[in-house]
Amino acid sequence: MTETRNNLWVLIGMQAFSMTAVPMMILVGGIIGAHLAPNPQWATLPVAALVVGTAFSTLPASFLMQRWGRKAGFLTGNLVAISGALVGSAAVMLQNFWLVLVASLCFGFHMAFVNQYRFAAMESVPAERQGQAVSYLLLGGVVAAIVGPEAGALGENLLGIRYQGSFLILAGLLAVGTLLILFGFRNQPMVQATADDPGRPWPVLLRLPLLWLALLAGAISYSIMSLVMTAAPVSMHEMDHHSMGITKTAIQAHILAMFLPSLATAWLIRRFGPMRLLVAGLIIYLLMIVAGLAGRGAVHYTTSLILLGVGWNFLFVSGTTLLGRVYIGSERFRLQGLNDFLVFGTQALATLSAGWLIFQMGWDALLWFTLPPMILLGLVALWAARSPARQAASAG
Repeated sequence: MTETRNNLWVLIGMQAFSMTAVPMMILVGGIIGAHLAPNPQWATLPVAALVVGTAFSTLPASFLMQRWGRKAGFLTGNLVAISGALVGSAAVMLQNFWLVLVASLCFGFHMAFVNQYRFAAMESVPAERQGQAVSYLLLGGVVAAIVGPEAGALGENLLGIRYQGSFLILAGLLAVGTLLILFGFRNQPMVQATADDPGRPWPVLLRLPLLWLALLAGAISYSIMSLVMTAAPVSMHEMDHHSMGITKTAIQAHILAMFLPSLATAWLIRRFGPMRLLVAGLIIYLLMIVAGLAGRGAVHYTTSLILLGVGWNFLFVSGTTLLGRVYIGSERFRLQGLNDFLVFGTQALATLSAGWLIFQMGWDALLWFTLPPMILLGLVALWAARSPARQAASAG
């Protein structure tokens, strides 16, 4: 029990340092793209490449960890990310947009492994504490939310070439995360599929309303969050001419809002259950649209981004918790791989669309585009709530 508890603390530390690539690229990726891309509508491609890299790496990451164990997979992801940071530094030095995309793809590959930290956290605690473990793990993102954008801003002019130093600082942060994996993390026993216990067949699994709710909660929460978050720095800094400092603060507030609610999410899951938390997340997403449509000042952007972060936290934690209550033993890797493929595949589409939407249709239209998937998730939640299977995996 002590070893598994220590594993959870190590995972929180790993999350804090290994996740810094994402908030840094959220801040600087679109700005670098706006200056280096052959076409301004490609400005958000560096952020999109990160998400595409994650989407296409989720199933290989799940397979590799099933084969080699989580520790080997986590180390592989971090080493690729460090290589990507060095490539990114060279890219801005050479003013080469395509090398920036290569660096982003490396970060995306890395994130496919980082996103499995939550499943490793769930494996480190008893079944009744899995929702709490995911919630606590996300607290490591608070550090990443602060440090990642700071690394981007601090390194902007550090070496005389804009943002070259940002990538070198990132490489150092990723190295700390690698040391935590190497010397602190311990693999937990895994349940493997056998001929006698292959798990339920896909047709049976895909008839479960709670599985669809868990999958869509992850996919829709991530895709909406990524669409709005990717477009926000470009809209704020390049279109509405808010300063880099104000833009950075808004992005930091957003990422903090993604992770700080985890201080309360564990209690909320125990008190109200993941279904009610999911509905609360949907309501907060609706308020995000209202705040964003209210104006284009810094306060409007910041408020909308904060609500976006809180809504994502509620939806993501509740969806992950529900997924953990659906699979049985050897089904774990199949459903985890499917979940992350759908989550980051839809996130990739959303991020790729962000640049076109923001330049062609503007901020308000982009916000309206988030409403239909919210309605879909609400309808699936209603279906799952009325299903008899709800009793097996809902409140509590």
